[in-house]
Amino acid sequence: MAELVCMGLTTLDILGRPVRALPKGGSTALVESISLAPAGTAGGCAVVASRLGLNTGLVSLSGADRNGKILRLLLEEEQIDLTHFGESQDLPTSTTILLISETGERPNLHMLGASVLTRFTPEAIQAAKDADYLHFAGIGFPGLMEHDTLEALRAIRAAGTVITADLISPNKDLIPFLKSLLPLVHVFMPSLAEAEILLGDVNAEQAAQAFEAFGAVSTIIKDGGRGSVGYHQGQLMSVPAIPIEVVDTTSCGDSYCAGFIAGLHEGADFEGAMRLATGTAALVAQGAGTLGKLESKAQVKEVLSS
Repeated sequence: MAELVCMGLTTLDILGRPVRALPKGGSTALVESISLAPAGTAGGCAVVASRLGLNTGLVSLSGADRNGKILRLLLEEEQIDLTHFGESQDLPTSTTILLISETGERPNLHMLGASVLTRFTPEAIQAAKDADYLHFAGIGFPGLMEHDTLEALRAIRAAGTVITADLISPNKDLIPFLKSLLPLVHVFMPSLAEAEILLGDVNAEQAAQAFEAFGAVSTIIKDGGRGSVGYHQGQLMSVPAIPIEVVDTTSCGDSYCAGFIAGLHEGADFEGAMRLATGTAALVAQGAGTLGKLESKAQVKEVLSS
């Protein structure tokens, strides 16, 4: 039985680094590495959470194609429970090509695929009810912006599962749905860039308070190299980022979510879980792809203690 169920976007990432400039015409540019990794707001969080010691299941879909076979293999290698990971005959596997710069920035090319078909099936609802945590990373998928989603989350929360949530593709049209969704979520964890799309020109503290006004129980605003700001039980708290040499920012936000859940799972208080999340993201950012240099939760604690 999974301790954590992640639901939403799952992609196969193809990463090349460092990319200094795009080659012109039909010429070739050399890079130091090209790698493959499972990623996405759900898939990336699941992989990192598994490395942190949580028994993790994934609710999403791949296509019935070669990319899907590779994605499944990579997820299985990370010991992800794929009982509720479906396969579409109609759409290809969601895939992203990322061109990682020397500073860790990651312009990318994304192909929408089967992951967008993710739904709250009765089986998925039961898996979430049986878990300690549900990371709902499907906000923005058309099929999950419905009344059925709210009913599913209401039932999952009533079963005692702690629900965290993250965004996929924010836009202002999401705001009415968020106002219905956020009271059902224990912790909402968007980035500041996503919050600015929804709210306009705000800082992290203002964004956290705005989402609290929407009905969020608790909120964390992820702000990259500036750290994160949490709003919990009426209190604002700030955790600075760890100074590192950034290699790749891919999945840093998703790894933060996984680290926060892992912190809660081991009994940390809200701020303590934010610190474990910060250490997790710092290790991920120091290497390429979803895991970067992350190996274990013990490694994260070593980073935090030093």
